[in-house]
Amino acid sequence: MGILALMYHRFEENKYPSTNIKIDIFQKHLNIIKENNFSFLNPKNFELEFNEISSTKKILLTIDDAFSSFYLNAWPILKKNKIPFILFVSTEAVGKKGYMSWNEIKEISKEDFVFIGNHSHSHEYLVKYKFEEFKKDIIKSIKIFEKNLGYNSKFFSYPFGEYSYKQKEYISKNFDYAFGQHSGVIDLNKDKFELPRFPINEKYGDLERFKFLINLLPIQYKALLPEEKLLVDADNPPTLIIEFFDDQTDINKINCFSNEGGEWKNSKLNILDNKIEISFTEKFLPRRGRINCSMKDRDGWRWLGTQFTLN
Repeated sequence: MGILALMYHRFEENKYPSTNIKIDIFQKHLNIIKENNFSFLNPKNFELEFNEISSTKKILLTIDDAFSSFYLNAWPILKKNKIPFILFVSTEAVGKKGYMSWNEIKEISKEDFVFIGNHSHSHEYLVKYKFEEFKKDIIKSIKIFEKNLGYNSKFFSYPFGEYSYKQKEYISKNFDYAFGQHSGVIDLNKDKFELPRFPINEKYGDLERFKFLINLLPIQYKALLPEEKLLVDADNPPTLIIEFFDDQTDINKINCFSNEGGEWKNSKLNILDNKIEISFTEKFLPRRGRINCSMKDRDGWRWLGTQFTLN
């Protein structure tokens, strides 16, 4: 059934609707998860859950940036109900106005259902950095983690969900798992350093959409090409190839859509044996090109998403 990861940022900071969720809606999200009899995944069990074929759906809560509004508004709810989550921290912002302090981060990290994840040092557009600058940013964040928490996290999330293949390789040598900001459901075939999450905010957190997305299932696949997700102009638009397993059925039921040309539209698919080739007719516009694919089978709706970044 897979692991469905949700990504939140701010809580009850209503002047930032693109990254905010109202706290009463957040409470309703938690209620909907419980009403559907889905379990919250404790990150300490992530490796076990990732590697097994499970007949049950697990929900993983992730919160990016460690805003003070999380600590003030969402943390009391999660603490009272012992709901597990990962809090991704960018080390440069800690203690600044609007952000949690290290004392607050250490306080919540003492609970066995809380994990602190690394979200880089600067939270800049890291794909714009020269590789040595990128390494320095990550190394600095690791050192600050070790100084303040006594360890570096095994979880990383890319700022803005952006990364190059070379950056992803470096992250894979310093962390066990890394999350993006493309939508999809995690299963054991997903790349451990390109894990999907569904972003939730005021626009994309309405209850009907939320009820739909938490019931989504993974589209399993063998490979997603090209591996390089940072596009240069000469490669834009790319050709996206999804390679499936030999015994996979219902590939012809898959539909994909993308924001090529700056507008969401159906994508042209060419099915060749166990592969789908997606051809785009227009260039993706800065900063991100998004592609989502879905299909419905006897078990329900399945979903996969990926993202290209334009530098």
